Amino acid sequence: MIEIDGSYGEGGGSLFRYSLALSALSGLPIRIRNIRAKRDPPGLKPQHLAAAKVLTEISNAKASGLAIGSTSVEFIPGKIRGGKYRFDVGTAGSISLIIQAVLPVAIRADSPIELELIGGTDVRMAPPIDYMRNVFLKNLSLMGVSAEIQLIKRGHYPRGGGRVILKMNPISSIRNIEMIKLGEVKRVRGLAHAVKLKRDVAERIALSATEILKSEGFNPEIDVEWSENNHLGPGAGITVWAESNSTIGADSLGERGKPSEIVGKEAASKLIDEIRSKMAFDRHTGDMLIPYLAISNGRSAIGVSNLTLHAISNIWLCEKFFNIKFDVKGERNKPCVIEVVGKGI
Repeated sequence: MIEIDGSYGEGGGSLFRYSLALSALSGLPIRIRNIRAKRDPPGLKPQHLAAAKVLTEISNAKASGLAIGSTSVEFIPGKIRGGKYRFDVGTAGSISLIIQAVLPVAIRADSPIELELIGGTDVRMAPPIDYMRNVFLKNLSLMGVSAEIQLIKRGHYPRGGGRVILKMNPISSIRNIEMIKLGEVKRVRGLAHAVKLKRDVAERIALSATEILKSEGFNPEIDVEWSENNHLGPGAGITVWAESNSTIGADSLGERGKPSEIVGKEAASKLIDEIRSKMAFDRHTGDMLIPYLAISNGRSAIGVSNLTLHAISNIWLCEKFFNIKFDVKGERNKPCVIEVVGKGI
């Protein structure tokens, strides 16, 4: 049984979710202690339990310690089963973070998986669902992984109620990838949204982002999505992305008292910073690609705009599970190159 110290690196919910995911993927049982030790309060919250329950069901696992506030969990995975599943987070907990954990596991399922998730689609401290479907999945397709995310309804903090369907087919192998530098930006796109708010909220967000991006020489195409009904609560935000040899993205979420113009400006400015790094992948895709590099066939090398603590934690985890060694050229919070010879699946 692999012992995992949940206080390592970022010491939060991401380390817990990826620990269970890699256990299910590798078939190796784990005991994880000090869960979310660097958070106040420590221990599991409803959104972490939701991800654990999804992974337990899909991988036919035996788990103990899955309770609110728990700081220690044992997880013994079984056979990864395809089929249709439905899970309600019960809060505005991030659907995107559950998808992060499920996707690498679904690769090894015995048949296609269709997963309906109810919770938060656009919440703080998590990639918005528009980033997952318009940026991350496009980058994952470079490694031969094919998945689809259908957004049925948005859900914002504090009530959630968003609905998303993830569809994925298992594959026999994952291609390695060698992509360090960002190529010429061919197109800049985006999606600004507002629900249960005035339409001009989304329009002003889009206009602000457009003006910032145009000032840098880009000609962005930013769509506006607006809905007044059928949502549990109000919310707004924007995701923007640049298409090149890879896809890099950025986002910003609306908040009470935060002008729409600031929301648009934040996302556009972040994207410009990502482009200026000249690396093929942005900071969020960089840390999410780590497990796929670990199980790919052959040597991979990727350039990432920012070496985050999440990436460092994911590398540490993958080395534990797959007996491989990553080579990281760069410093934390700066552009870096990540290399590894994958274990293959």
